[in-house]
Amino acid sequence: MKTNNLVAKIWSFCDTLRDDGVSYGDYLEQITYLLFLKMADEYSRPPYKRDFNIPKNCNWQFFLKHPLEGLTLDYINALNILSRSGKMLSNIFNGAQNKIHDPYKLKKLIELLDEDNWVSESIDIKGDIYESLLQKSAESSGAGQYFTPRSIIKAIVECIEPQTLETISDPTCGTGGFFLGAIEYLNTNFKKELKDKNKKEFLQYKTFHGWDIVPSTARLCLMNLFLHGIGDMKETPEIKVEDSLLEQPKSKVKIVLANPPFGNSSTYTITNDEKLTKQESYIFRPDFWTTTSNKQLCFVQHIISMLEENGRAAIVLPDNVLFEGGAGEIIRKKLLDETNLHTILRLPTGIFYANGVKVNVLFLEKKKKSKTANTKEMWFYDYRTNIHHTLKKYPLQFEHLMSFVECYKSENREKTSETWSEKNLKGRFRKYTYDELISRDKINFDITWLKDDSFIDLDSLPEPEILAQEIIDSLESALNSFKEVVKSLSKT
Repeated sequence: MKTNNLVAKIWSFCDTLRDDGVSYGDYLEQITYLLFLKMADEYSRPPYKRDFNIPKNCNWQFFLKHPLEGLTLDYINALNILSRSGKMLSNIFNGAQNKIHDPYKLKKLIELLDEDNWVSESIDIKGDIYESLLQKSAESSGAGQYFTPRSIIKAIVECIEPQTLETISDPTCGTGGFFLGAIEYLNTNFKKELKDKNKKEFLQYKTFHGWDIVPSTARLCLMNLFLHGIGDMKETPEIKVEDSLLEQPKSKVKIVLANPPFGNSSTYTITNDEKLTKQESYIFRPDFWTTTSNKQLCFVQHIISMLEENGRAAIVLPDNVLFEGGAGEIIRKKLLDETNLHTILRLPTGIFYANGVKVNVLFLEKKKKSKTANTKEMWFYDYRTNIHHTLKKYPLQFEHLMSFVECYKSENREKTSETWSEKNLKGRFRKYTYDELISRDKINFDITWLKDDSFIDLDSLPEPEILAQEIIDSLESALNSFKEVVKSLSKT
């Protein structure tokens, strides 16, 4: 109740600011700046008495007591000073700008945040409040396609099973959704182990490594982690504001959890052919398997390069990665040979904010190169055929994916209740051998075996809203594919 009331109170003020042209994202950024200063002020008091060297004319009390006259100018000056103050302050305030130009409304927001004591709240409550604000911003702005649904994140993390002292990376981290899922899992399953000082400090400062090309998004990720107990007012985990594809990884990690951005084409092409780099818009990556401008295919190669031997990854990818020819075929063959690509979860439409998106989750382990393929068999879980979800009336919940998680974690997958067989034609979990996969045209992983019942039995048709949404999704998916064809033709 505390979380809901505080979120509602803070978010209601956003509608007032929208009349002044302050977007949902801008509003959340301003909350981030001010909330950081508010918490620093709380930490400076008993019983904490911590000094974070925040300049006098930049601290919370200065703005709380500041008269309306000159408030916005002093706030702008403070943001500039804080951005040059080093460490956590620079990370949070780098490139910070004031978007609330009405001094009365800026003062109102400061007073609103001052009504609650944030430091005294538990990490769970603080994190939930901020996460709720992030979610509201995503839903309200229509930018939700950049956020992986929490139900999917939870299912992925349950399958990957991160351990203490394992490094976890996301090359397109956004606001840190995968990191939060890992934090929840670790805190739930390793309470005793995390009382150890070394393990606790490793989780706080060394576990997470992320990249995002948008400074404001990386800032939200840092604040999100901070409010969930990762990092502190002086030191942060490694969250870089840069395109992670542009450089070969300098160090390897144990786990990669990622949902690379949707959309196929990039403004540049990455190649392992040094001769091609003499041409404009080509970037040399000797660790890549093949040349491509397809972002998803680039990220697949990049993620494999990030992993240490026996490292594991879960990657959310659109359907085209499973069947696209050319570079796609080469990469699928390499995945079978150089990794143990053991599981693919196929997901339905209606679960992301971007319409027309059909995605899959690829689960793999990086292996030492050998004379024979490292993937001996691959399991597919079809949570798509005859599955219908909508964002509002029937959203995807973790409970819907529990059966998949149980199948994934089963010690004997052949005996799981969901396994497909000649006697169980409705089974959603099915195995294909390496020989079966490699013999398919273009090594196509776009595999289905279940009958689509909804268009056979009129009585089993989904609700009109769901049916209409699926038609829209199909049309938009086809339109997106056609746009990519047009883009590729314009380059030739």
